[in-house]
Amino acid sequence: MATSNFTRAMLVAALVAAGAVATSHAQGEAPNAPAIQLTGSDAGSRFIPLGVGKSVVIDLPRDVRDVLVTDPTIANAVVRTTRRAYVIGVKVGQTNIFFFDAAGRQIAGLDIAVNRDLNGVRAMLRRLLPQADIKVDGVGEGVMLSGTVGTPAESQQAFEVAARLVGESGKVVNNLTIRARDQVMLKVTVAEVQRDIIKQLGIDLSGSVGYGTTVVNFNTTNSFSAYGSALTDTALTGSFKSVQATLRAMERAGVIRTLAEPTLTAISGESANFLAGGEFPVPGGFTCDPTTRSCQTSVQFKKFGVGLNFTPVVLAEGRISLKVMSEVSELTNENALTLTQSLGTTTATLTIPAVRTRRAETTIEIPSGGALAMAGMIQEQTKQQINGVPGVMQLPILGTLFRSRDFINRQTELMVIVTPLVVRSVAQKDLSRPDDGFADASDPATVLLGRINRIYGGPRHAEPKRAYHGRPGFILD
Repeated sequence: MATSNFTRAMLVAALVAAGAVATSHAQGEAPNAPAIQLTGSDAGSRFIPLGVGKSVVIDLPRDVRDVLVTDPTIANAVVRTTRRAYVIGVKVGQTNIFFFDAAGRQIAGLDIAVNRDLNGVRAMLRRLLPQADIKVDGVGEGVMLSGTVGTPAESQQAFEVAARLVGESGKVVNNLTIRARDQVMLKVTVAEVQRDIIKQLGIDLSGSVGYGTTVVNFNTTNSFSAYGSALTDTALTGSFKSVQATLRAMERAGVIRTLAEPTLTAISGESANFLAGGEFPVPGGFTCDPTTRSCQTSVQFKKFGVGLNFTPVVLAEGRISLKVMSEVSELTNENALTLTQSLGTTTATLTIPAVRTRRAETTIEIPSGGALAMAGMIQEQTKQQINGVPGVMQLPILGTLFRSRDFINRQTELMVIVTPLVVRSVAQKDLSRPDDGFADASDPATVLLGRINRIYGGPRHAEPKRAYHGRPGFILD
């Protein structure tokens, strides 16, 4: 009984196995089918840059039987012997080349990048800039410059040469690094001297002259229109019968000296700004709200003072190109604007000052440490006006009573000097500040002696001894 059961089980297992085999054959699967193998790939391929119309020679370690070129229009391979092949660049692009032996195994794989022929560009850059380390690489139709140069001028020159040689069809990417970016300190001196001479002479007459019932009233006032107003209200007044005369005679001589010396430091190729001054408010337009029926005045701020703006470029050793803008401005009452507004019984007056400006802007080239007068001006202005009563003012001597003379002579001399210096950083101990050694005076010294600071010197320096130099004693006659 046991034997028959075992036989029946074996028979069922055999039938199941036979059915599985039949199913696998029906699905097209071969028994014991081998796995797929990757014979050739670019995983271990060697990258080879190649110029258009250029070729390289490849020596293979084993005999080659088969060669596969992915795109023969970009690069082609010519096999002369079983172990030597010639790869030729046809046009710009990328392709792969595989070499196989007689057994179908991969001997070598090449990743070919065909670019423009840049040997001429490399040779020209080496000849023009022998001290620079410039690498020229082609990326498709474009060219990339990499490496290091000494100055920004060399970087710009390399870019312009490469762009000219490559032509319009290619783009040049400038990735050059400047070895040492110099720092330039610019010292600007703005010196101006202005001399003014004003002379005013006039007689104001007021009174009446008559004969009988005929009376003539007259009143003449000198306006001094050349200067705009009288220099002073003080005058010499006299009267003769019904005529009152006021003599206005004044002369003014003045000198204005302006000296500004701003100093600013910036990296080569970068811009820097400097302003020592301030801002003053200028009323603008009115903004009204129709709902509340209220208006507000907008205020704008205008800058004035000593300003400096420059952009240095170190061209070579000792040569600096500067784009400089220097300005010295100040508030003045000349040509000032006065606004008057009445609010009921109160009158409000607002005076907006004018700004007197001296500005110079130019681009120059100067060696380090050299000085150059970038701007200068000599100006002389003369105004003279005579006002009076027509006809009477022409009389030789008596006409002086009926006319006034206003004379202005103004002379201005201005000069702007620039001095650039290539500077290096120093230790902090080697620098001095304007407040070094400054110390406030004590209360007894301020109250009793009128001092506002101690002796100006080092913080630990003792007060210098004051000694008399000469022969001491008495002099007897």
